[in-house]
Amino acid sequence: MRLAIVKLSALGDIVHAMVILQYIKKNIPNIIIDWFVEENFAQLLQNNPDINEIYKLKLKNNKKGLWKQYKKLKTISEKNSYDLIIDLQGLIKSAIVSKILGKSIAGFDKNSIRESIASLFYTKTFKIDYNKNVILRNLELTCRALEIDMPDISTKKAFLHFNNTSDIRPKLLIIVGSSWESKIYPKQRFIEIINALEINTYISWGNEKEYSSALFIQKHTNAKVLEKLNLDELKCIITNSALVIGSDSGPTHMAWALNVPSITIFGPTPSDRNTLKTGIHLTIDCEKKIDAKAIDKQDFCIKDIKPQKVIELAKELLEC
Repeated sequence: MRLAIVKLSALGDIVHAMVILQYIKKNIPNIIIDWFVEENFAQLLQNNPDINEIYKLKLKNNKKGLWKQYKKLKTISEKNSYDLIIDLQGLIKSAIVSKILGKSIAGFDKNSIRESIASLFYTKTFKIDYNKNVILRNLELTCRALEIDMPDISTKKAFLHFNNTSDIRPKLLIIVGSSWESKIYPKQRFIEIINALEINTYISWGNEKEYSSALFIQKHTNAKVLEKLNLDELKCIITNSALVIGSDSGPTHMAWALNVPSITIFGPTPSDRNTLKTGIHLTIDCEKKIDAKAIDKQDFCIKDIKPQKVIELAKELLEC
């Protein structure tokens, strides 16, 4: 059997989807799995033994190159003859990609996704509550499409793999950024946390604004700012860390994927939907009910989360 998974972006969303791979392989050992992804995120998938082929696409901000991408997808479709395509993205864009790749397509039904028109492209649709945890949503859709039993997610093995090696071993790794301003925990609060814990701390960043915040934190603490990392290097540094603290962001979710202790700080996004808590993966949120279909990006409630709450959880995890 040859399976195509379409999950194009973004970093955290791909991490949340990748956990399905080990359970597919466990139930269908001889299955061939290809993954279609935006090229900027392809390195996240690299070196995974459960993926046969990673197909890099360039769809975002590429109107002039869409015909080239269409021809590329048609060529791949004719070459591989997929038995099933699973669209884990649930967007019109990903549904079109899936339709080009083959005839048998599984996806969420019209009431389970934001862009309901996408469901018209699928031959099999499944109703799974949009507000349900995203990791479990991906897993349920995949298991129902492949007719395999839902596994116990607590049995997951670390599923991000890398070639990089590093001598840097942070006791604490701080992730300063996120995709929206209202999801970012204030840099002044991170300073309080770092100074209270007094441990070997490094700061990771992804763009110039985050770099500026990292330098500000470094100036007021003993923390060290890392050089800009590619995704392979980031996987390695997270693996080497004793604890990761950051906002609802891809790099913080990577700690969950790598079974590295973490604290994820949530603002205007629902914590119970966007990660799975475990004994070593803890969350702090604004203690309000949030509708995943009606996110308020102007809600800066994350600023009200006291550093002391984070410090107390960090001490608990560091003592484990």
